[in-house]
Amino acid sequence: MPAVTREKRVPEWKVKLVEELANEIKNHRSILIADLTGFPTSKLQELRKKFSNKAFIKVVKPKLLAIALSKAGIDAESTGLAQYLTGQIAVIISDLNAFEINMLLDKYKSYTYYKPGDIAVSEIVIPEGDTGIPPGPMLSVFGRLKIPTKVVGNSIQVAKDTVVAKPGDTISAELASLLQKLDLPLKEVRLKIKVAYDGGVVIPGEKLVLNIDEYVGMIKAAVSDYLKIGIEIALPEPEILRIVLAKAHMQALSLAAETAFVTPETVEYIVRVAHSRAMALAAAIADKVPELGLQVQVAPQPAKQPAAEEKKEEKKEEEKKEETISEDQLAEGLGALFGM
Repeated sequence: MPAVTREKRVPEWKVKLVEELANEIKNHRSILIADLTGFPTSKLQELRKKFSNKAFIKVVKPKLLAIALSKAGIDAESTGLAQYLTGQIAVIISDLNAFEINMLLDKYKSYTYYKPGDIAVSEIVIPEGDTGIPPGPMLSVFGRLKIPTKVVGNSIQVAKDTVVAKPGDTISAELASLLQKLDLPLKEVRLKIKVAYDGGVVIPGEKLVLNIDEYVGMIKAAVSDYLKIGIEIALPEPEILRIVLAKAHMQALSLAAETAFVTPETVEYIVRVAHSRAMALAAAIADKVPELGLQVQVAPQPAKQPAAEEKKEEKKEEEKKEETISEDQLAEGLGALFGM
């Protein structure tokens, strides 16, 4: 008789799970796939409660998720999602965009105890102070870990803050045990996103991290550039035109002062400019031509500079005076002062 092949029956729970996932994927905007390696189950339960009104979170086998994606109209192979469907994973499905979800996950941090063999992700410091541990065999543990101690009363005290591990170091069994005894849950626990699929776009997990300060700086620079260009071309926008008109007004007043174009609107400005220039000129020539009897109030001098800097400043001032005051200008200024 010919051999009879029987189809392997798919468990009902798998069918229901795939249908549930496919339905959720169809009806929501974004899908994030998270790596659950080393992530405590208790912390995942806390995360589900915290995000209950923001996202659907489900632990799933990679193959089942691939089938659910296919049923929802997303081909894992052609989109590039297939390479992320490995290991222990959870799927996060939400109407929020992928960047928002990732930022919320980053804010959710919790801590647990290091286990032997774990890799330190940051510097581990045993703080100075009373440990509450009675002296005895534990003193040798502190000694082997090179933590300075002293015994006060019936308790071991750490003499000073001591670094016992640096980023990348492997946590020993003794250190893991000591951290638990000291109630120091220093291992940061966060859900690591492998990839996101948002609006048909695949976004690797590392690309979901946003530097908000950098983007704020970029936006400010863009606004500044927009204003500069807008002012140059007199873009007919209210905020631009206010600046353009103010600038044009100042330029008109400066031109009027230079050409002595006197009108009721410009006369006050022209007089102010003339007075300012006259005072500057008088200050410049008061010492050189004492017989004129010019008295100009001198502004308070700044704090004395070091000798080298002072000489440089004096040299600059002399060069500036030589460049800006010619004999013709002196004559013209005297005439303006004395009506000559």
